Amino acid sequence: MVTVAIVMFSIIAIFGIITEYMKDNNKVKAKMLNVELELEKVKQENFVVETEKMRLELEKMKLDYTKTEDPVLLAIQDKTKML
Repeated sequence: MVTVAIVMFSIIAIFGIITEYMKDNNKVKAKMLNVELELEKVKQENFVVETEKMRLELEKMKLDYTKTEDPVLLAIQDKTKML
């Protein structure tokens, strides 16, 4: 009878340990998912900023291109205007 009680107590303790481990593991996974979500948001914001930066650089290059006095570039500009 005592042996059965000891075995039952041991089984209950083991199940408690396993359950606690699983809860802790799930909490860690949830935190990890939140961190990954934040990382993806930062990546998206960075992409938008980089795209805008490249667009502005392209606009600047276009403006510089139209202000040139280089005869070769002026000839190219005239050809593109005709198209």
